[in-house]
Amino acid sequence: MGDHESSVIERSGSEDARAGSAFVTTRWTLVVGSRGRDTTVVRRALEELCRTYWRPVHAFIRRRGHAVHEAQDLTQEFFARLLAIDGFQRADPARGRFRSFLLAAVKHFLANEWDKAKTLKRGGGEVLVPIRTGDDTTGLGVEPAGGESPERAYDRQWALSVLNAVLDRMQREHAEAGKAVVFEALKGTLTTGRREVSYATLGAQLGLSEGAVKVVVHRLRQRYRVVLREEIASTLEDPSRAEEELKELFAALAG
Repeated sequence: MGDHESSVIERSGSEDARAGSAFVTTRWTLVVGSRGRDTTVVRRALEELCRTYWRPVHAFIRRRGHAVHEAQDLTQEFFARLLAIDGFQRADPARGRFRSFLLAAVKHFLANEWDKAKTLKRGGGEVLVPIRTGDDTTGLGVEPAGGESPERAYDRQWALSVLNAVLDRMQREHAEAGKAVVFEALKGTLTTGRREVSYATLGAQLGLSEGAVKVVVHRLRQRYRVVLREEIASTLEDPSRAEEELKELFAALAG
């Protein structure tokens, strides 16, 4: 095995060393436990949660019968108002799941608060927390499947958003480690059941042997599973329930 292959595999192995890490305090318990303290750490955790859940909330509102642009406005208004009134502080972390709290909150918003919200100036022109949703900041490309219930649309978009967050995190990790090219070439092996491109072809693109590619892919998949579990656990009051939540995520994707 050449020095280049050894370097790639060893650095991939260093990621496995992080595999045993776990959330001592989850993002969800951090947010609801802050009790109004506007610290940098809390606001960052809150932004990450809102960014992940923008699309699920938008999908739910669309399935409730709102037009695309109206659903976009409602979604933005929902998060702006929730943040402005410190709505997360009303949540009970003992109930367990951030996504359950948020679904109940958006139902309440649509039923009781939109008439009041539409008289405001869409947040007064202030950006309380920058909710970034990726390249498609409007979410207009997210269309619900025909005949899908609002709750089903919410769960499906939640699952997709979590998987996107996992890939984004791994992409950042590899970029910081100087392995962005390797990750871009091999990330397709994480989300598809079969390989459309052979390991030999991938190896030729990266200057690696077929065997080296197999090792790197194996470690990528191990890291993917760890990061996915951590992303799930970060939205729970009790991280030990992550396995149960993972099953619901896969069920949401399977339909």
